[in-house]
Amino acid sequence: MAEPSSSVVTGVVADRWRSGGRSVERLVRRTLLDSYYLLTAPVSAVCGLLLVLGAGCLGAVGSLSPRGSRVRAAAVDVARWPADVERWRLARVRPRGGEAPGVRRWPGRTSDGSDAGVWPDVAHTVLVLPVVAVTSVVTALWWFVGLAAVTAPLRNPYPASGTLRPMNLYAGGSRSHIALSLGLASPGHRIAFAVALGLLALATLAPVTRVCVAVQAGLGRTLLSDLTALHRRISGLEAERDTARAQTLATVTAEAAALRRLERDIHDGPQQRLVRLAMELGRAQHHFDKRPDTARQAVADALVQAQETLEELRALSRGIAPPVLADRGLTAALTALAARSVVPADLDLGPLGPRPEPAVETAAYFVVAEALTNVAKHSHARHCTIGMRHGQGTLRVWVTDDGLGGAAMAKGHGLRGLDDRLHPLGGRLRTVSPDGGPTTITGELPCP
Repeated sequence: MAEPSSSVVTGVVADRWRSGGRSVERLVRRTLLDSYYLLTAPVSAVCGLLLVLGAGCLGAVGSLSPRGSRVRAAAVDVARWPADVERWRLARVRPRGGEAPGVRRWPGRTSDGSDAGVWPDVAHTVLVLPVVAVTSVVTALWWFVGLAAVTAPLRNPYPASGTLRPMNLYAGGSRSHIALSLGLASPGHRIAFAVALGLLALATLAPVTRVCVAVQAGLGRTLLSDLTALHRRISGLEAERDTARAQTLATVTAEAAALRRLERDIHDGPQQRLVRLAMELGRAQHHFDKRPDTARQAVADALVQAQETLEELRALSRGIAPPVLADRGLTAALTALAARSVVPADLDLGPLGPRPEPAVETAAYFVVAEALTNVAKHSHARHCTIGMRHGQGTLRVWVTDDGLGGAAMAKGHGLRGLDDRLHPLGGRLRTVSPDGGPTTITGELPCP
């Protein structure tokens, strides 16, 4: 077998040296990063404890103020800051920049004052202070011993020759103590001992800082773990569930009110006219042979009643949903509303993308229909404009008139019912109506 050439051996040795150098470099960088984390921990812990105490005082003040819910939510938010900062710090000291196992990364706080997940964050802020007091002192002591011992020959030069007093270590008080003689009576021995002690301290600094980081991170994994994040997620889902229930209840309530109103309108209007129509037809039938003139008058009255009943039924049908909306869409339905408006109306309808959901279309239609009704009844306007825009996930419809102004949801005019109709869909109603006009009623609905 041929002997390996000297160049190959030299290359292998160089590769091993480079690999070892990179390993040492990574170890040094990791040790410096861990030391920085441990030595700055007391500052972070003290500031965090002060923030938690301040948040507690803020929450106590909030419980006495009229807007206590907002103040308490702000206090909870402040109380979580120290834990979120610690999550961020822990993520920086994990190997290869990874995230601490089981610890959720910063940012990730919420401001829901009812979320019980704040208590583990507060507990960590309180309990971490004695832990960091120990880990930071151990780290600082190790650095001090290592650097002080290595640099001792430079800071305390010894004479080149001669005999020194033996070096002793004392433990205890002035009355009772233990003395340990190290000897080291010559300058060379003292220099060798100091350098060896310093190198030993620096060589063991990496595992010492790793152990301290592991202790401190263990507390973080216990109190700042994904279980806390999961608890917050569950609380968020519960809040979403409660919101969905409230929206569903609002929808059902609005529909029930609409049905009751429709039933009352039918009873007070078309039903009474149909009764009169039946009576007129019965009177015409009774006088058909003997008194034809009276019968003809009764038939004429019946025709009037039938025409008025038909008009009322058409008006009521517009309060449910017009056929043109279901058949041809929102643009055609708004055009039909403008054509039937008592006050002359112009159209400012932008392009409508994919057809909105039926519930969104119906709500937008009723915003315009109710606004036009208010214009006709209350505004004394001579002209109005119907507008529509669809973009950035929002469908916006509005009616502007040149009337007297003064419209407000608090005054009724059907606007409160419109707001209740839009709310379950995630929409909102805005009213701008200064005294003297103009009045603009705008409905905004989420519409992808």
